[in-house]
Amino acid sequence: MKIFLDTANLESIKKFNDMGLLDGITTNPSLLSKEGGDPKNAMKEITKIIHGDVSLEVVSTEYSGMMEEGKRLRAYGENVVVKVPMTPDGLKACKSFSSQGIPVNVTLIFSANQALLAAKSGAKYVSPFIGRLDDIGQDGMNLIKEIKEIFSNYAFKTQILVASVRHPLHVIDAAKIGADVVTLPPDVLDKMLQHPLTKIGLDNFLADWEKLKQKNLDTKI
Repeated sequence: MKIFLDTANLESIKKFNDMGLLDGITTNPSLLSKEGGDPKNAMKEITKIIHGDVSLEVVSTEYSGMMEEGKRLRAYGENVVVKVPMTPDGLKACKSFSSQGIPVNVTLIFSANQALLAAKSGAKYVSPFIGRLDDIGQDGMNLIKEIKEIFSNYAFKTQILVASVRHPLHVIDAAKIGADVVTLPPDVLDKMLQHPLTKIGLDNFLADWEKLKQKNLDTKI
């Protein structure tokens, strides 16, 4: 399963990319706004740091505007995936972009029907928002199971990109189901790195090594 980071924070992107963990990035207007500064510079830097797919989102809600914005976003790099909303105009733009060889991520998906239609329109990625479904009392992960089952019945090349991830268990559940990609905020990826027993074990090893050094002052590894 590929791991994308859902952020526009350059420091976080560099940090996790240096660990070799990142296969791509997803952004949206809210994430870019959160970081402040010039969004154009941020998008340019992100596409340089990351060699994998970088989803950059249009803000237009009508077809012609999406097409204009998508082409401008694509100019930031060959790794740019144009992100469009799950709307009639969004699907129309998805079809047009895909026919031109421009990859598309259809976002704000909340049902298997929407995912199926996005795949039919040629989307490279569909982004079901599981956390937001959980927030309203629905089972977000069940949606991933439904989409996975439907896509496996046919020859769709569309990848399932699990979005709105709230905690590490979402990542494990998505991996068990066989989702293609999970995109997560930096704090969730940080939590995945940690376990209290890892820290305790490391502390014990270091303490024992210090004791050994006291007995053998010239000891080095």
